Amino acid sequence: MRGAEAVTGRRNASAKLWCFSLFVASLLLLVQPAHAAEFKTPAISVVTPDWPATVSQLRAEIDSQPLAIDNFNFPSRNQPSQFNAQRITAISQINAVTSPIFSGIELSPVPVLLPFDSALYLADRQSGAINLLIPRYQAGFRAASMFEAGSAGYDAVFLLDRGAGDNMPSRTYLEPVEVQITGSLLIYDIKDPLAGKGEPVKALATQYPNLRRMIREGYVRYAFTRFGVPYVVSIQCHDGVARGRRLSCREASPVAERFLKALRVAGGTPRDPRSNIASYASERPIEYSADFTYRPPGEIIANSGYRGQGGHEDLTVYSQIRFPIEKAPAFANSQSFMNWGDCNLTGRVSFAPTKGDQYRCKRNDKPLVFDESAKENYSYPWQDNFCETRDFEVGQCANGMGHQGQDIRPSSCHLRNDGADRCIPDLFATVAVRDGVLMRSPRQQAAFLLVNSRNEHIRFRYMHMNPARLDADGVLHGRRVTEGEKIGVVSNYQDRPGGTTNHLHFDIQVFTRDGWLWVNPYVTLISSYERLIGGRGREYIQPPPEAPAMAHALPPADLPAHVIKEGESR
Repeated sequence: MRGAEAVTGRRNASAKLWCFSLFVASLLLLVQPAHAAEFKTPAISVVTPDWPATVSQLRAEIDSQPLAIDNFNFPSRNQPSQFNAQRITAISQINAVTSPIFSGIELSPVPVLLPFDSALYLADRQSGAINLLIPRYQAGFRAASMFEAGSAGYDAVFLLDRGAGDNMPSRTYLEPVEVQITGSLLIYDIKDPLAGKGEPVKALATQYPNLRRMIREGYVRYAFTRFGVPYVVSIQCHDGVARGRRLSCREASPVAERFLKALRVAGGTPRDPRSNIASYASERPIEYSADFTYRPPGEIIANSGYRGQGGHEDLTVYSQIRFPIEKAPAFANSQSFMNWGDCNLTGRVSFAPTKGDQYRCKRNDKPLVFDESAKENYSYPWQDNFCETRDFEVGQCANGMGHQGQDIRPSSCHLRNDGADRCIPDLFATVAVRDGVLMRSPRQQAAFLLVNSRNEHIRFRYMHMNPARLDADGVLHGRRVTEGEKIGVVSNYQDRPGGTTNHLHFDIQVFTRDGWLWVNPYVTLISSYERLIGGRGREYIQPPPEAPAMAHALPPADLPAHVIKEGESR
């Protein structure tokens, strides 16, 4: 009996020690910084342009107009040894022709393809019949709304006016159609389940043997490789029946194909090829912030994802940016599935539009109140909502649909009076996250900031600022801004003033062989916010559950105490 009692005593002692260890471990989780996964930088590939092929193409284009040939010194086909020097000379000569129209074109390290007929332009100039109406040389497209060349490549935006095209669908030109083109030395290597998909375009197969047409993330895209460089032509459109003033992708396609047919070599400058791009360091403060916490990347509000999908965990800091709201604190969280939110029109339970009334979304059990100023809305921890339910295409989300970016509230909510349930907009400044150039047409609700540098080709989108105010402030195509420069104010515009809560929607696109694709900005924002406040955030851990009753905390009776692994319970 004494032996049995001794075994029982040792077992009870071990169980008590095990429970005490569990209790201490729980306390440590609450007081110590959470061990979060390390942030990383993006994977980027570099291409090597084939400039001899570029010069051959340029020569074929110039030969179409005999009056233009005398403007160029092409290398002799019979003297290959002269090729290198004369190749550079020929490219410099085309730059001299086009740079007055496309400023900075010589900065592009990739051959610049644009819908500009240099041969016809030179022939007119040579004959003294130069026509200054640029559309004559651009297949009917207006002068470029924006052209930006830099160390990573080039981007341009062109418009085609109503009635400017031949044999186009009658509805196509209710509004001018905006066409974008990008050629890039850099390609972001993201995990893209749809990469390389698309259909061939028979009508253009001779001119572009590897051309792919696809509709992705709200754009019809035409991707091809020429001179070893990826190019993408795209038009924002609706993948369905045309509605009102919303361009359908079926209508957009003939415009894009007209654009492609008109592309010619317009410039660029050969540079030494680079086999790799050195990743920048993802700088984070050493000391921890006293209060900034964030939920893990990819953790969205329960059941807020499209058709039950979860979030998309992405630990990538895509760019070392300045935080997009001027001052801290700021709070990244959901607008639709938090207090005052409309649950993205998926249904609300016990809802009454009276300030302070309680309700919840039909999709989950999270208790909410009808009050935009509710404390939870303006509190840590932050929460990812990149893959939250929206009717937008997002290839990085499990079901291919999501939010595309991250919602951010400013430091506080100011009410007009005690009975108000809405925050006053336009009180907090938004700023440029990097030096770059703006992309935005008048009246558009979204403003893009494009960065084109030696190791980055990336763009950032700001939404829900009032378009009329953006127009008045000159937030338009081609405006250069510096990091930290004010470009707007946090507002609540979504098709109309007051159409959403007072917040900034911020997202990131990177250039791939399928064009500009959305990536999760959550970790990039965490990193930038840490630098703004000068303190590292803690990954938020849910408080541990209440300690179980002792009877349930005992080790299994059929196992000796010494073989139970640390932290293992019944």
